[in-house]
Amino acid sequence: MQKNIPEITLAARNLKRRFGKHQVIQDVSLKLRRGEVLGLLGHNGAGKTTTLQMLTGCLLPDSGGIEVCGIDLLRRPSLAKAYLGYLPETPPLYRELSVNHFLTFAARVRGVKTADVPAALALSRQRCGLEAVGEKIIATLSKGYQQRVGIAQAIIHQPAVIVLDEPTVGLDPAQIRDIRSLIRELGNHSSVILSTHLLGEVESICDRVEIMHHGKLIYGDTSAHMQEYGHVSGFIISLRNPPDISVLAGIAGVSNVEQMTPNRFRVLYAPNNNPSDALLQLCAQQGWQLDQLTPLQATLEDVFVRITDAESAATGEAK
Repeated sequence: MQKNIPEITLAARNLKRRFGKHQVIQDVSLKLRRGEVLGLLGHNGAGKTTTLQMLTGCLLPDSGGIEVCGIDLLRRPSLAKAYLGYLPETPPLYRELSVNHFLTFAARVRGVKTADVPAALALSRQRCGLEAVGEKIIATLSKGYQQRVGIAQAIIHQPAVIVLDEPTVGLDPAQIRDIRSLIRELGNHSSVILSTHLLGEVESICDRVEIMHHGKLIYGDTSAHMQEYGHVSGFIISLRNPPDISVLAGIAGVSNVEQMTPNRFRVLYAPNNNPSDALLQLCAQQGWQLDQLTPLQATLEDVFVRITDAESAATGEAK
């Protein structure tokens, strides 16, 4: 691990990028903190890959600035990139090499001293679970293991910032679980920014979320707060012998009742005016026979749709 790492490890200011007449990235600004895992969330085509390519110095922005550990990436690219590790969506692997030979090559390219290469190789293999496949040819490995090799080359020089573009795309569920666990562990030693369109990725490994929509960042917060966005107070109730829906709607505090099935209702209420106690008493008194009462919880998918739909409505975009 490099020493004297600042609190803000990656900072982008007002990045813009145009391809032809199309403005792909519009005034993107973000910060990554030391030890943080940041998820860049968005639909396919939202601009995530283009943004990460600029943050890693692989693509020049038309305007804006980028600093890596306080070093200007555009003015001093070699020095700034020494603090970066990058895994593109397609891992940059030489598949005819063995894992050990490829990672040794990656270490030398990233400036690891010859005497330090064996230790760097051993550490990256250990962190990525590659000890048993060091002598195997990369082309013979499963896609999950090839992805591990891709991550290993990104961390071989122990960078302060690790950038991962869609790190679990195309993997099976077991491989996805393993890679997510690895990314979470990487966050204990480095700052990590990853792009994804998978909401489960954000929920399971990210400390903070930035949502990208049509080349703009439209929302940023912790993943926990994101789940509270647009929260609706209510619950789902199941009754074996339900009354008429008008009776439920007339209970003090209830703002709306939706009948989902003959025995199942979605009940909304005003914040700080939960009618569940009164409803439970009426169930016992009137013989409605309560089966289930479950508080409403917005899924990340619900929240993501609300945020992007609100942005589309605000900008007059057609859905």
